Amino acid sequence: MNCKKYEKNNLIFPVIISASRVTDIPAFFSEWFIDKLKKGYLIWKNPFNQKKYVIYFKNTRLIVFWTKYAEPMMKHLNLIDEMGFNYYFTYTVNDYEEENLEPNVPPLEKRIKNFIELSKKIGKEKVIWRFDPLILSDKITVNELIKKIERVGNEISKYTEKLVISFADINTYKKVRNNLAKLGDNYRELKEDEIKIIAKNLYGRAKKWGIEIATCAEKIDLSEYDIKHNRCIDPELILKLFNDDMELMKFLGVIDDETFKLNFKKLKDRGQRKECGCIKSKDIGCYNTCMHLCRYCYANFSDELVKKNLKRYKPENESII
Repeated sequence: MNCKKYEKNNLIFPVIISASRVTDIPAFFSEWFIDKLKKGYLIWKNPFNQKKYVIYFKNTRLIVFWTKYAEPMMKHLNLIDEMGFNYYFTYTVNDYEEENLEPNVPPLEKRIKNFIELSKKIGKEKVIWRFDPLILSDKITVNELIKKIERVGNEISKYTEKLVISFADINTYKKVRNNLAKLGDNYRELKEDEIKIIAKNLYGRAKKWGIEIATCAEKIDLSEYDIKHNRCIDPELILKLFNDDMELMKFLGVIDDETFKLNFKKLKDRGQRKECGCIKSKDIGCYNTCMHLCRYCYANFSDELVKKNLKRYKPENESII
């Protein structure tokens, strides 16, 4: 690659990589990602201004993987370990099979099995379960949604320490409204009283399961049900898991080995939504590339565009598309 064609301000050296909020890199692009780790860089295109940036891994100390099926990435984890990168997974396991809301995810039984395998391999503290988003319809009542969460939780709660939930944003995204409208059944967002009914029920189940529950980028206060606001790129979790990595601790602003104080104001990712608690990271995903084709997803504009992009994709490409 000829880096001379890229201006200095188009070169990025992130300490934390997010892989990725907008496409499932572990499920669909694991070979591509490992190739880029070996090469030491990748090309990322800003979806808003179309500018290309070189993302170098020279300073990278942590990778946060987001996935709905981690099996393709698991065979590479030993290599990632050897390369010296820290990592953890946020792993979404929803139960929307009957509704076909996630048409291309593997069967629920297979995803649960993979979640457990991953947890056994890397440790349950490094695999955060997401049930995301919570959504209602004519068929999915509040009680049915609670049952769906409970069915999954009864299987995997022994293999994680946290459940993260969020509530569907339908009114915000026109493409999401259109996708859900095609399915019928009157999909809709949760009302505040419905959220609190679910929160109250999950409070009891969390005690039984022995896990923590938190919300992702939600304004509503559910602290009375012992549900916190989550940080998916989480400095406290990073501190707990990787405090022997001095470069990573330096990035977090840790003062000393005794106090482990963090500077949250400096760390906050200003590029995310106001309610998001994540700290700074560089997301390397591309819109319109995730073949799960989830009907509630904001990151795909249309199925046709995803399929068109993936026809152009080759594992040796410097960027996903």
